[in-house]
Amino acid sequence: MKLFSETFTIKKIPKVVWSSEDSFNLKPKPLTFIFLVFGLFLFGLGESLLITSGAGVGPYTVLALGISNLTAWSIGLSTFVISIFVLLLWIPLKQKPGIGTILNALIIAIMIDVCIKFVPTPENYISQIILAVVAVLTVGLGGGIYLVANLGPGPRDGLMIGLQEISNLSIAVVRAFLEISVVAVGWYLGGTVGIGTLLFAFGIGPAVALGLFLVGKVFN
Repeated sequence: MKLFSETFTIKKIPKVVWSSEDSFNLKPKPLTFIFLVFGLFLFGLGESLLITSGAGVGPYTVLALGISNLTAWSIGLSTFVISIFVLLLWIPLKQKPGIGTILNALIIAIMIDVCIKFVPTPENYISQIILAVVAVLTVGLGGGIYLVANLGPGPRDGLMIGLQEISNLSIAVVRAFLEISVVAVGWYLGGTVGIGTLLFAFGIGPAVALGLFLVGKVFN
């Protein structure tokens, strides 16, 4: 019960011995950079496993599908436009990009390409759901590690941090609100929603909060 309450009430990104003092640090300590890359590797792996699970795509992909249906844009172009829009929302929230922001896009893209080629989709429906749950937890742990490195969040995580700071709500609540809102808009626009999509939308907030909590406890 204590773990549950502490996880769901966490509001700040923990600082540990390997956290960068400045998110705009272009020459981080080797250990900080290693944890950043490892966290992004796990984050990308989790995103990839959700796709290969066959149980449904992530909320932002649902939104990209909906926009694509309306505009005839490709899913890739729709995803790019969404990312630019989310980054523009950083301006009033006073969020700063860093090398983690750039590596976020690169590493996740690579991991998705690799997993799609080498990780088969389970044929059993129960196995698909289990893989989707594992995917959400993996994204949460990876997100916790790379955010603690403090070298710049990805577009969605930067939006989450900025909204948390102005609302003072817990990270779990803010992230869940964002993902559920994106799913709702994407579904309204015609995007396809699966069980895995709902698991991600409702579970990623608590999963990221749990990742942050565990990293803070282990390294403090």
